[in-house]
Amino acid sequence: MKRVIAVLCLFSVVVQAEPLAWPENLVEAAKERTQHQVTYDGRYVRIDYPGGDVPAEIGVCTDVVIRSYRALGVDLQVLVHQDMAKDFSAYPSKQIWGLEKTDRNIDHRRVPNLRVFFERHGTSLPVSHKADEYLPGDLVTWKLPNNAPHIGIVTDQKHPQTGNPMIVHNIGSGPKMEDMLFLFQITGHYRYAVHTSMP
Repeated sequence: MKRVIAVLCLFSVVVQAEPLAWPENLVEAAKERTQHQVTYDGRYVRIDYPGGDVPAEIGVCTDVVIRSYRALGVDLQVLVHQDMAKDFSAYPSKQIWGLEKTDRNIDHRRVPNLRVFFERHGTSLPVSHKADEYLPGDLVTWKLPNNAPHIGIVTDQKHPQTGNPMIVHNIGSGPKMEDMLFLFQITGHYRYAVHTSMP
């Protein structure tokens, strides 16, 4: 009997050690971001490459996405830079910011660039007003009242009153999980799985 119990205990440890699958791993990484104290600060910062990041105590909405994916071993700084280097004209850097070449310090930290990247290498999904069409791990972009772009990650938790999926984002007060999916105009809906590979 003792031997059977020992085997069962060993099996339970193995099961608990199994890594989370997509999209649960991204959702958990996003929710973990809400445990960090981050001051909203979008200033230009020179960072390392690859694996570069602004100081941990600062960040903006895109940094929530970047850091969540990086926790899974996906470096959006590298992926966006490589894709922009291949096809710079596909990205809005020249039209919006007047840039003539890539800038790996900031390109991946800009919502319009992430939108293009996710459209090109992920799945672009319909923008809907139906809450159940936004699944855990999905990425949503918005246009704020001041016309600023915004991005967040859909979680597996729903608001008890509205039933809307809660969103992890940083709109000015650090990473939060909030019921804000339909608070602003939605401009994009994407799915980018960690196993998605570049062509």
